Amino acid sequence: MILLDTDVLGMVQRAAGPQYHNLAQRLDSANDEVAVSVISFEEQMRGWLAFIEKAKSLNQQINAYGRLHALLEDFTTRPVLEFDKACADQFERLLRSRVRVATMDLKIAATAIAHDALLLSGNLRDFRKVPGLRVDDWSV
Repeated sequence: MILLDTDVLGMVQRAAGPQYHNLAQRLDSANDEVAVSVISFEEQMRGWLAFIEKAKSLNQQINAYGRLHALLEDFTTRPVLEFDKACADQFERLLRSRVRVATMDLKIAATAIAHDALLLSGNLRDFRKVPGLRVDDWSV
C-alpha cells in the first residue's frame, strides 16, 4: 500500500507541474493500492474552513464553498485510512520515543506504519526521523 502525505495529495489534486508529472508516472506504474489518511482530510478541511471564514463577499464564499465541495468529492476517489486503535498505538509509541515531528505528521506516520504502507512525502527531512517508517519522495 502507498499512503500519500498531505503535501503529495495536494500535488495530485492540482495535477500540474513537473513534480506532479514525475509523481504521476511512478504512481501509474506502481502495483500497490494508493490511499490517504483521514488526518490529511482533517488538515485540508481545516484549511478550507479557514478560507471560508475569511471570505468577505458572497462571490468569495461561493468560490470557497466550491473548493470545499471539490475536496469532499476528491476524498471519494481513493481509500481513506482511519485513525484507529492500531494507528493510535503506533502514535503513542512514537510519542514515547520522543520523535521530534509535528503532531499531524506523526499521526500520518503512525497510520503508514500501522498499515505497513510506503509514505510518499516531500517532507523527507522530518519523516526520516521516524523509526520504522518507510518514506520516499516520488516527485523528484
